[in-house]
Amino acid sequence: MDKQRLEFFKKYMGTICPTGYEEEASRVWCEEAARFADRTWVDLHGNAFAVVNEGGSPRIMLAGHADEIGLQVSYIDKEGYLYFTGLGGWDPQILPGQRVRVQTESGVVLGVIGRKPIHLLSPEERKKVVKMENLWIDIGAKDVDEASALVAIGDAAVLDYDFTELRNGFVVGRGIDDRVGAFTVLEASRLAVDLNPKAAIYAVATVQEEIGVRGATTSAFGIDPKVGIAVDVGFATDTPTLAGEKKKIGDASMGKGPIVTRGPNINPKLYKLFQQAATANDIPYQAQGYPRPTGTDARAIQTTRAGVAAGLIGIPSRYMHSPSEIVHLDDIVNASRLIAHTIAGIDDDTNLIPG
Repeated sequence: MDKQRLEFFKKYMGTICPTGYEEEASRVWCEEAARFADRTWVDLHGNAFAVVNEGGSPRIMLAGHADEIGLQVSYIDKEGYLYFTGLGGWDPQILPGQRVRVQTESGVVLGVIGRKPIHLLSPEERKKVVKMENLWIDIGAKDVDEASALVAIGDAAVLDYDFTELRNGFVVGRGIDDRVGAFTVLEASRLAVDLNPKAAIYAVATVQEEIGVRGATTSAFGIDPKVGIAVDVGFATDTPTLAGEKKKIGDASMGKGPIVTRGPNINPKLYKLFQQAATANDIPYQAQGYPRPTGTDARAIQTTRAGVAAGLIGIPSRYMHSPSEIVHLDDIVNASRLIAHTIAGIDDDTNLIPG
């Protein structure tokens, strides 16, 4: 990935974007899209759009969800401790002792997630799974009045982790699921400009995927595309404990190309177009089967209005739904290239009816 694209990716990953609170990320994404897109906008739901070749046909939608899992303040006790619920699917075992950034109307408030120390846990308590209702956020407030002056009920928070490079092309950060997808669809749209597409390409940074693919539902209805391609993270199976899961979820390794999904959620002819584009342009990819509707934006896109030819591209990822998710830069680059070359070959004569 070239330096300019990586710098934007770092900036985008630095936004605070828990599900339902995507405004900051939408602004940063639209500012970048405006460099090459015909126009950009944000709808009533919060989905961010960028369109390329707007007068073209057919309409193609590219979707990556911008939201990440987070926390929401639900109660402040008299001592000034904040209690919270989850925004999206958490493993609560991750949370004790973590630092957090609470996004408030006046800016970020730092805090720490507290729990009874292990020294004071009974033998039975030590055996039990951590429950979110037994955790709290400590912002150093002296009482409820001070805490309430800083933080409001309903404010959202994320864990206090930054995006950084590791080595050998690996990068790590909070919220890679799925700002990497929103980044990839924007990059694919940018690359497609130079390929003279016939289609109108609508890139969308969708919202609220983590609580039921809600943004993809509304944005796909509004665009009414013929083709819709979602980009999300997929499970890399090249870690010690996932190696034994390959018989169930397939085999995907970091740095060996994007995951191209096949199954009932995917239009079979669009899948073949991905294969053809990969072969013609020497783009590595990894095939993966999925036997039911996926838990991604592709699920909502496929069934909007009278139906859409849906595709799903996955970026192999380690440690999903943790504050330290890892992806490989080569997979992002190749996913962007694969999508761009695939959609550049689609026009009104492209037959995507199965059979």
